[in-house]
Amino acid sequence: MTERKIDEATGVPTMGHEWDGIEELDNPMPRWWLWTFYACIAFAIGYCIAYPAIPLLHRSSAGMLGWTSHGQLAAETAKAEAARASTRAALATVDITTLDPHSPLMHAAIEGGRAAFKINCVQCHGSGAAGGKGYPNLNDDDWLWGGSRAAIHQTLLHGIRQPGDDATRMSQMPAFGRDGILKPEEIQDVVSFVRTVSHQQANNLSAQRGAALFATNCAVCHGPDAKGGRQFGAPNLTDGIWLYGGDRDTITATVTNARYGVMPAWSQKLDPATINMLTAYVHSLGGGE
Repeated sequence: MTERKIDEATGVPTMGHEWDGIEELDNPMPRWWLWTFYACIAFAIGYCIAYPAIPLLHRSSAGMLGWTSHGQLAAETAKAEAARASTRAALATVDITTLDPHSPLMHAAIEGGRAAFKINCVQCHGSGAAGGKGYPNLNDDDWLWGGSRAAIHQTLLHGIRQPGDDATRMSQMPAFGRDGILKPEEIQDVVSFVRTVSHQQANNLSAQRGAALFATNCAVCHGPDAKGGRQFGAPNLTDGIWLYGGDRDTITATVTNARYGVMPAWSQKLDPATINMLTAYVHSLGGGE
């Protein structure tokens, strides 16, 4: 074995390699660093023995203390549920449609509904409840079926066009083009009329022809003034709020093929307390009546 060179200035052996006249000294590790390193090894071994840590084929090692993050979550969830059990019991039986809007129970309902909305409703209505194409904005005051607490509660309970629920909100727009009720040129006249009453284009001969067609085919649901009818879930066509879009191509597609939006009947999935909380929250968003 070749004897290592000793650095004259420090008396410390070198590592045996040199670059451009620079050599590395073989200084020992600091004692505090070594003890810290050994302590980390000991801690890691103890942790692996005490807690789940070692990955196995279908699970991890159990650990001698029997602790799991799932168990801790279950315990904390049970504790939280017990703390709010009385409030949920009250919300399950209260008439949410007549509850004092300034009461502590209403405040609890709104906050609970805020959490429930993020779990059950944001997938369609968005995190801010602003909706999207085919999904209503719940922040404005334009309601297809009504924006009172009673109306919102009914919609949540039974949904919209929910198969198997006799109390669901139900209406069906004819597919005027697909079913041959109107000719393509007649559909364009109806579209012109709708765009005229919604202030998107000036009145013209096409819109005037469309007015007569609208009165014959559409007014029964949308009303003679095209302002909609909540008993049918028929939207107001005179404002600037559109569920699917107000441009000519989109309205043409709507008149030609119709729309048939569906919302779940949440009474089949959520408990009464949660439905009451969602009612209170949606009504509080700003568009509630």
